[in-house]
Amino acid sequence: MSKIAAIQMASGPQVQANLMEAGKLVKKAAELGAKLVVLPESFAIMGMHETDRVAVAETEGSGTVQNWASDIAKKLGIWLVAGTIPLKTDDPKKSTASALMYNDKGEQVARYDKIHLFDVTVEENDETHVESATTQAGSKPVVVDTPLGKVGLAVCYDLRFPEMFRQMTREGAEIFAIPSAFTKTTGRAHWEVLVRTRAIENLCYVVAPNQGGFHVNGRETYGHSMLVDHWGTVRHVIAKGTGVITMNIDLKVLKATRKNFPVLKHCKSWTL
Repeated sequence: MSKIAAIQMASGPQVQANLMEAGKLVKKAAELGAKLVVLPESFAIMGMHETDRVAVAETEGSGTVQNWASDIAKKLGIWLVAGTIPLKTDDPKKSTASALMYNDKGEQVARYDKIHLFDVTVEENDETHVESATTQAGSKPVVVDTPLGKVGLAVCYDLRFPEMFRQMTREGAEIFAIPSAFTKTTGRAHWEVLVRTRAIENLCYVVAPNQGGFHVNGRETYGHSMLVDHWGTVRHVIAKGTGVITMNIDLKVLKATRKNFPVLKHCKSWTL
């Protein structure tokens, strides 16, 4: 049995201030016994403008945010999903939204670039987002073999695309790590339903850290970071503000459930 953690934040436009807050929360998670800690989307910067992320984008392998993530993972002896960090692209007007995973030695062992970009208008409050204007999309899912189990990485809007999660399950995923920054409106309508559904239909544990609260740029995110077991039961949730939640996972139980309730093998479109 192992323990995993989700971190909830209400990040602002100052990178150093966000890293100081994230550091306190990650340390608390480690003190609670978590061996895998997952940060929310945009944990290091929630800028006044979308272009602010591009301005602080780093080259993969070096930079303030990446160095911080590597150092804290090594210092605390944890596996860390730093989601997301803006990385440079060939287009000077765009960065990636990259969830980077570090092992307990501080080594970057995986990179997942957000595939599905949030280009939507929410009619309820006439809220429009065009993430593709400043973000370069990724192209393939990523599953990482860790001491806690096989972890599938996804980010926020990806949550709405079940075929991506089925593909990661096909590649062996047992845990989904989904750093997010759901808006208040879409979160209230869909967040819990989507998180629990991805757990239920794939018989996977889900760690879903979210941004939660009011941001300096005027945005309000939904919060309600969640830890959900492979049966779809919500183990822990944080409503608003900053905080840490942890959950014990047991892969023996997960595998027994998959054997006794073989929904994955019953799927007619593909076979594990």
